[in-house]
Amino acid sequence: MFEVYGTPGVDIYISPSVERDRERADNRRWHFGKGLEIIVVMNSPSNDLSDSHIPQDLSFGVGALGFSWLEPGPISLQVQISYHSSREPLPLAYAVLYLTCVDISLDCDLNCEGRQNTSFVDKRQWVWGPGGYGAILLVNCDRDNLNCGDQDNYDQHVHCLQDLEDMSAMVLRTQGPAALFDDHRLVLHTSNYDAKWARVFHAYGPEDSCEAYRHVLGQDKVAYEVPRFHKDKECFLVEGLSFPDAGFPGLISFHVTLLDVSNEVGVARANVRNNTCFVDSVAELARKAGCKLTVCPQTENRNDRWIQDEMELGYVQAPHKTFPVVFDSPRNGELQDFPYKRLLGPDFGYVTREPQDRPVSGLDSFGNLEVSPPVMANGKEYPLGRILIGGNLPGSSGRRVTQVVRDFLHAQRVQPPVELFVDWLAVGHVDEFLSFVSAPDGKGFRMLLASPGACFKLFQEKKRQGHGRALLFKGVVGNKQVNTISINQVLSNENLISYNKFVQSCIDWNREVLKQELGLTEQDIVDIPQLFKMERRKAVAFFPDLVNMLVLGKHLGIPKPFGPVINGHCCLEEKVRSLLEPLGLHCTFIDDFTPYHMLHGEVHCGTNVRRQPFSFKWWHMVP
Repeated sequence: MFEVYGTPGVDIYISPSVERDRERADNRRWHFGKGLEIIVVMNSPSNDLSDSHIPQDLSFGVGALGFSWLEPGPISLQVQISYHSSREPLPLAYAVLYLTCVDISLDCDLNCEGRQNTSFVDKRQWVWGPGGYGAILLVNCDRDNLNCGDQDNYDQHVHCLQDLEDMSAMVLRTQGPAALFDDHRLVLHTSNYDAKWARVFHAYGPEDSCEAYRHVLGQDKVAYEVPRFHKDKECFLVEGLSFPDAGFPGLISFHVTLLDVSNEVGVARANVRNNTCFVDSVAELARKAGCKLTVCPQTENRNDRWIQDEMELGYVQAPHKTFPVVFDSPRNGELQDFPYKRLLGPDFGYVTREPQDRPVSGLDSFGNLEVSPPVMANGKEYPLGRILIGGNLPGSSGRRVTQVVRDFLHAQRVQPPVELFVDWLAVGHVDEFLSFVSAPDGKGFRMLLASPGACFKLFQEKKRQGHGRALLFKGVVGNKQVNTISINQVLSNENLISYNKFVQSCIDWNREVLKQELGLTEQDIVDIPQLFKMERRKAVAFFPDLVNMLVLGKHLGIPKPFGPVINGHCCLEEKVRSLLEPLGLHCTFIDDFTPYHMLHGEVHCGTNVRRQPFSFKWWHMVP
């Protein structure tokens, strides 16, 4: 059981379930239960980050309640929780949450009364009828300045002050400690779809000057970091660009988000319920490689561990400046807010492409988006490498990366995509059968390919040496029992052998495509032993997928395969070391069996890396 209290100015409510109304929390002890929620309400914004202000009975406008972790102060605003047992008179433990509240409201004329409404609650709805509500935009299709040749909404400028009368006012108000905005930013944003139908201007100078109205949102602009020119109030004007029509119902939404920009990104991975040991192993690998590690906490990932699938990290570059950009995938799992809310900020860009008219598939996750090192193929140089995505065989029906993502990747021109065959895989990602590592000779890298043939060859060799009874999966620790299997049993399983011959043929098809499109020879390829099994007529890794690794320079975080142990050593680990360590690489085997492998993913799927930009400048390339 537990008790929960708020200090003066903080109201606490308990919602025991979706069927019951919320109750004040400070009237009794509560039992833990599925669906129980604690609701925290602060009665007014904080004055400063270590707020000792005791709020009076004040009402405030629609806003977002902001929480931040603070060092304890003597009379800070707090939520206090004590944990109890029916057998003990005193609390077993305490937890304290220190609060800072900022009130943020985006206001407009919701009741069609000619003023910005600050007390209306539900701004997500637009309701027809005499008792309805919702803001209204004019389609700014007139021509107030007769010296202009086009309608007012044909360009991104205000040509005369009368033009402003055809726009609707929108006001962003903030109340809270000014110091909060030292490491937080306000971002006004809309969707790619809604940006096509409206344009937003920011009023940042004298009201009687056309130059004071800057186009900040709409059409090609979907997000705007709002400078606090006027501290607690920023004014915007919105013009409609199109009437409702087929494909446009006439409703547009704008949003404001408060972003924490205090953190940098190096190696990122999601912290979820059962991956503590995995997290510790990745942290140690990052330390060895000299990389900064950033954790996506459980409160943000909401137990979505596939951070590689959610996004890809790239960069944008001009002669005077380079900064990273996160490419947000259309998969939209529980991590969907992380790229926008956590990464987007000063000198960290954001881009996404989502289909409007069709669902996405597993191939639209960005474990299915990789890039090769710089190569030369068919007489042409690719100094920035080539993008690798997975799809189906040419001319075949089946899963492919959604068209809007493919169009976007091709439109970049400097890393022409190569489409590989992945529809034989259950998950369907290129990182399930290939990876790239650095090398001191040749082209400066090796391509690693998963190889059932190499695995059967290794097991047959160990059987001839008298180790046929050595077991796979011995020592796996987890909540679910994993049955061991011997080398002899693997080599006598005709169904497994037959299926892996099919898998090898699929990988060999990709091998030839990669040799042709990347200009590779057999000397550039390393075959990594790997077996697959069939689930629902598609392939998944039989043991942890060794090529699905985390590459940090010369340091490799490789899924621990739990292969046959011979003379005290896993023969699969020994084989991989013998292939890669002569290249100057350092192999670390990470146990991801329970938190990732059993869910059809591995180390690479659960991590993401921000890498150094290429030294080659993209504008020097001739596509």
